[in-house]
Amino acid sequence: MSEKRDYYEVLGLGRNASKAEMKSAYRKLAIQFHPDKNPDNKEAEDKFKEASEAYEVLTNDNKRQLYDQFGHQGLEGMGNSRSRGFDDIFSNVGDIFEEFFGFGNSGGGRGRRVRRGSDLRYDMAIDFMEAAFGTEKTIEIPRLDQCTECNGSGCQEGTSPETCQHCHGSGQFVQSQGFFKVKTTCPYCKGQGKVIPSPCNNCRGTGRVEITKKVQVKIPAGVDTGSKLRLTGEGESAPSSDGQPGDLYVVLKVKSHKFFKRDNTDIICIVDISFAQAALGDEILIATLTDEKKLKIPKGTQYGDTFRFKGEGIASLRSGRRGDQIINVVVKTPKRLSQKQEKLLKEFDKLDANKISNKLKNLFKNI
Repeated sequence: MSEKRDYYEVLGLGRNASKAEMKSAYRKLAIQFHPDKNPDNKEAEDKFKEASEAYEVLTNDNKRQLYDQFGHQGLEGMGNSRSRGFDDIFSNVGDIFEEFFGFGNSGGGRGRRVRRGSDLRYDMAIDFMEAAFGTEKTIEIPRLDQCTECNGSGCQEGTSPETCQHCHGSGQFVQSQGFFKVKTTCPYCKGQGKVIPSPCNNCRGTGRVEITKKVQVKIPAGVDTGSKLRLTGEGESAPSSDGQPGDLYVVLKVKSHKFFKRDNTDIICIVDISFAQAALGDEILIATLTDEKKLKIPKGTQYGDTFRFKGEGIASLRSGRRGDQIINVVVKTPKRLSQKQEKLLKEFDKLDANKISNKLKNLFKNI
């Protein structure tokens, strides 16, 4: 950059901006243009340097006063601002990235981050009725669990972990590459900050062994395909004895039913009735989720008419209130008739004043 831009312009702030506003503005720019997020990007590298320089000057009261009075020339007598105060800058960068991404300067008093065990997923298929009324299942989960012989320490009995001599217990290497400082995970202790000189024979120093555990899963009434049940602490154990275990997520798939179909908390069923039942009316038994219930078919029922049993559907997971059962009526036309049935239908046809052909004849006469 041949000509320096105004520091306030770099941070996108006015000249009366507070230090809190500067920190917020710099944090956004540092995250956007940090070299770890923009490898081999010269333009991003330059913008990161420019923002860091502006932040270092404007958050220093003496430098800011000189800059406000004399501009960039006012700082020349103080030496190269790019080489002064950058320990403070990188301390701030560490704070910023730790706040957003959970890592930063391990020497800043925050200590090594405790790792958590991995979450696990189990796909379970259940019957329609089990989903409607709830059930309890026992499943077997293969997972990494804490070694019982060393209690998760990874050490043989009578021994203990030692501080990693390569990273001095920080779990990280800090490498200076010109203007930048890059933090990488220590390959010797894998970021743990400790090494195990005498590994446990059972887990070979990992602190965990692979087991298969039986887990009881309580499935509430009203679940549906895609429902997830979270079992806290039933995932894998943490890589270290001081970490927390992960969780187990059971993802449900509900099998279809030969009679019922589900629509949210309502259930739908299709019932066939004969032409005579539709015309004359009838009373029939309909299967519900719990038993059977009488349904009165009124005279003149049409194909596709619907009836409803209140409160005979699925329970809501939130309120526990049950939906309805909806009955769709289908009037079936017989494919085979006896001679007597056919004779009676022909007589009925002659007497039917609402016959479609008679209506058409009357229509043509009117025309």
